[in-house]
Amino acid sequence: MTVQPIRLFGDPVLRTPADPVTVFDKELRRLVADLTETMIDAPGAGLAAPQIGVGLRVFTYRVSEEEQGHLINPVLHFPSEETQDGPEGCLSIPGLSWECRRLEHVVAHGQNSYGDPITVVGTDRLSRCIQHETDHLDGVLFVDRLDPQTRRAALAEIRNAEWAGLAPPVVKLSPHGGRTGVFGHPR
Repeated sequence: MTVQPIRLFGDPVLRTPADPVTVFDKELRRLVADLTETMIDAPGAGLAAPQIGVGLRVFTYRVSEEEQGHLINPVLHFPSEETQDGPEGCLSIPGLSWECRRLEHVVAHGQNSYGDPITVVGTDRLSRCIQHETDHLDGVLFVDRLDPQTRRAALAEIRNAEWAGLAPPVVKLSPHGGRTGVFGHPR
């Protein structure tokens, strides 16, 4: 397990939809372990593979001791239209958060790192986390979900953040395949 550098807002990999996982092997389990260690080290409630430059549909989450794990190839279903408003941040937009509306309840179907089917049912914070991380897999950032006025203010804050414009981390070859032969860069 290795803590990986987290890609920051502006890195194209964060806007690129991730590929489905088709091979469930030791390398995938290493990716899940790296995501988990990086998420905990950051610290964060969730981390998606594109945030460390890997274009695969994988994320980890840890919103509490009882609500933690990973999900591969998630498909979300929403049992109701009930919404929640609350502060949301992102490890790829460090130190900043804004009020964001999300659906209150989610049922996420996917797979574990061995390819076994799993279902995660979430409300409140877990629901928010699952939606946020699945958005990352689709190339969507939570600032895209903000109301127009808040989004304008958020983008201004991001432009003025001390980390804005920093060079992306050193690019390394990905052992995890997918559409990207090099973390975040097309083959």
